[in-house]
Amino acid sequence: QVQLVESGGGLVQVGGSLRLSCAASGRTISTIGMGWFRQAPGTEREFVAAISWSSTTTYYADSVKGRFTISRDNANNTVYLQMNSLKPEDTAVYYCAGGTSKLGISTTQAKNIAHWGQGTQVTVSS
Repeated sequence: QVQLVESGGGLVQVGGSLRLSCAASGRTISTIGMGWFRQAPGTEREFVAAISWSSTTTYYADSVKGRFTISRDNANNTVYLQMNSLKPEDTAVYYCAGGTSKLGISTTQAKNIAHWGQGTQVTVSS
């Protein structure tokens, strides 16, 4: 079983940046696709970004493309989400997600997620 713990959330002004980290324990995540989802109050959890096991392929929601970057460090069992040019609509709880496949594309859908972190709050103030 994989345990995922997010960190790096907080309060930031419009246009600012944050870097989220997801530390995995229990087993290696080097063989599975990883991703980030987010959920704002009153909305469903939505896909943000995903990365394949080898970092060869990445996927992004249209709303964050060009502003967010997902990366991973398999040696340290960690996944990152660099968020730049933040907007108020980026305010949400961000969840780290572990898939069931090496491919990143399968990690773009919540139904394919086998492991969830507890979430970290990101608030963008205007």
